Amino acid sequence: MKPPLILLGVSRSGTTLLRVILDRSPGIAIPDESFFVPLLARRHGRTIDADRFLEDVARVPTICAWGLRVEDIAPRVWSGMPTAEAVAAIFEAEAERAGKPRWGDKTPMYMRHVTLLERLFPAAQYVHLIRDGRDAAASFLEIPRGTYTRTWAHPRSPAQFACLWRKEVRSARGLGGRVGADRYHEVRYEQLVADPAQTMATICAFATIPFEEEMLQYAGALDVSAKPHQQRLLHAPTAGVRSWRRDMSAADVASFEDVAGDLLDELGYDVTSSASSVRARAARATYDTRLAAWNTTSSLVQRSPLWRRRHPRLSA
Repeated sequence: MKPPLILLGVSRSGTTLLRVILDRSPGIAIPDESFFVPLLARRHGRTIDADRFLEDVARVPTICAWGLRVEDIAPRVWSGMPTAEAVAAIFEAEAERAGKPRWGDKTPMYMRHVTLLERLFPAAQYVHLIRDGRDAAASFLEIPRGTYTRTWAHPRSPAQFACLWRKEVRSARGLGGRVGADRYHEVRYEQLVADPAQTMATICAFATIPFEEEMLQYAGALDVSAKPHQQRLLHAPTAGVRSWRRDMSAADVASFEDVAGDLLDELGYDVTSSASSVRARAARATYDTRLAAWNTTSSLVQRSPLWRRRHPRLSA
């Protein structure tokens, strides 16, 4: 298959909207968030033992939720195969089932793992969707409890979300600088919802996949009844649904800008207050330490035998 198309974006930046539209192209299959790429990469190193790899595949909830079975993947993998190719084989099986010639992925968590993606998929293309971080923060902090697992690295304030937003956007843009314009395309969420047809046509041209106007007619074609945080997908793209000027207090705006105002300004977004470099550095350092501790703990657990005990087989 062709190299993958990976959608990058901080949580609540509109990547689900982008995924839904692109997945309606006949040229690519982009399923729901995968979550398993860092997990399998950590557990299997550079090459796989096929039996052990498939034993893990049978325990991954996402793969089961996609409707894939171990026997759909088994013919595509063999012992000694590079782990990156084995991981890609899972996506290829899903794309083939959908009758598509190419696969993609959209998992905002991978914004913490762009160097891993770069190593695993050296020919991948990337579309990075950037949204005003204050709008993303307002949306993120309103997500109902229980929607997804909250770790102790989960941002709980505008300032903490600003740390995450700044770190991840800069990381993805750094990737773009390394791989070049043929493989990295940056687009703004505000542009996507204001002019979806032209924006999507440009993205599809970058990715060399077909663009059809019908791709934008997704409203009413999706079941989001179990996803309270995705109810906007019941409607066509609409500008101005979220506005930090309306939805955030002046104090929350100031705390976000204190941490990430430099990047907002660099990206051309209006900044309403001056930042304190001392407070900003302290906030970013504290959040970086907590996030690094979580990533280290998560990596150790995923590599250990404990992971299998916590994840029973889901597929025969």
